[in-house]
Amino acid sequence: MKIYPVILAGGSGTRLWPLSREALPKQLLPLLSEKTMLQETVLRTQGMVDWMDPLVVCGNEHRFLVAEQLRQINVTPLGILLEPVGKNTAPAAAVAAQFLLKEDKDAMMLVLPADHSVEDTDAFHDAIERAVSAATTGALVTFGIEPSRPETGYGYIRRGEALEGIVDCFKVEHFVEKPDRATAEAFVASQEYCWNSGMFVFRAADFLEQLKQYRPEIINHCNTAFRDAYRDLDFCRLDEVAFTRCPAESIDYAIMESTRQAVVVLARIGWSDIGSWTELCNVQNADKNGNILRGDVYVDTVRNSMIRSESRLVAAIGVDDVIVVETKDAVLVVHKDHVEGVKDVVENLKQQQRGEHLAHTRVYRPWGSYEGIDAGDRFQVKRITVQPGGKLSLQMHHHRAEHWVVVSGTAKVTCDDMVKLLAENESTYIPIGAKHRLENPGKMPLHLIEVQSGGYLGEDDIVRFEDIYKRTSTP
Repeated sequence: MKIYPVILAGGSGTRLWPLSREALPKQLLPLLSEKTMLQETVLRTQGMVDWMDPLVVCGNEHRFLVAEQLRQINVTPLGILLEPVGKNTAPAAAVAAQFLLKEDKDAMMLVLPADHSVEDTDAFHDAIERAVSAATTGALVTFGIEPSRPETGYGYIRRGEALEGIVDCFKVEHFVEKPDRATAEAFVASQEYCWNSGMFVFRAADFLEQLKQYRPEIINHCNTAFRDAYRDLDFCRLDEVAFTRCPAESIDYAIMESTRQAVVVLARIGWSDIGSWTELCNVQNADKNGNILRGDVYVDTVRNSMIRSESRLVAAIGVDDVIVVETKDAVLVVHKDHVEGVKDVVENLKQQQRGEHLAHTRVYRPWGSYEGIDAGDRFQVKRITVQPGGKLSLQMHHHRAEHWVVVSGTAKVTCDDMVKLLAENESTYIPIGAKHRLENPGKMPLHLIEVQSGGYLGEDDIVRFEDIYKRTSTP
């Protein structure tokens, strides 16, 4: 039987601000190693007998980043399904199941969030084998994690009757939402409960049958969204109208809490969902003072703290139990006991219509990236990187002119009827209203400085005429 990993790569991860932003959420960040959380998740599914290439479900706005990160680790996905809007895990798994049934009527799904940490890969594979054994009988299997502490940030599962012939495999007696501290302590003391990991194994056909029984509205909308999906480059774009009408529910809420086929397999795998700065601290090795330091950091008389610098020197003196995260446009300083307040910062930024929750100063595009360097009244300066073969859209601006200076590489520039090549230290001018395009025809990355000037410099002042990435609007 073939096992099909389904990687759920949606979500914004606001509790890990300022690293995680809407345009670059936590699953696309290198939080624990040089690889991103998505890459680590995908690599855990590689090299196993009867395991197929992954099927990834992600938001439309992250499609090129997801595709590029898979390319970097030499993985060609079975497909990338694009959600027009996030609707939680049940609809995402439903359209993935429909996709897989077109490939294999007996498809066995391994549903994995892209932002979880697993320390013991061998134990992880062993747990999956046990889960597959249960799923072949029609069970819908989730993975339970033996609690190491009375955690109030996780859901819990009470184990029921053991299944014969499968080690550490039990029927689910019931699910419990995130408990208060006293309840969590009682759960841990009873040794009858485990953390709910949010990872699943089931046959695609069994999952859809249960969804049809318990949440017919979800299956109906997902059927339409998948039936009316269409190919867009290397992506499968779900029908926007139908998917948007679909209720937003988790797999647990939609099915697992109601079905009689729910089974839990205990998985001793060193698991964390990296849902907060506290969780990120818990899965990293601290120094002799209990500190976790990353980047250009100086500390003196600091204990039990995490200090992370992304772009400049951060110095901390005489503080304990704090988390400090520096990025180019924001700095977070929070006591470990108050990390839940980070989501309130993000909400405040939204209310003030600021941009620090949306994107970093470096913004990624399918052709490369750009980074804001300076800005003032009627001007801004950007550093632009275009990857080999990258080509910006043929576009025009109503309100700004642009000056381009090549720092390194070769630029092919189209400006109305003119086409020319620019080498290092050469420049050109793009007037307001001119149709223009920037390309990298070389084999090395193109780096240039762009100086914009005009009455309005917003990214939505782009009229696209042609685009090899088939974008109709920003990004």
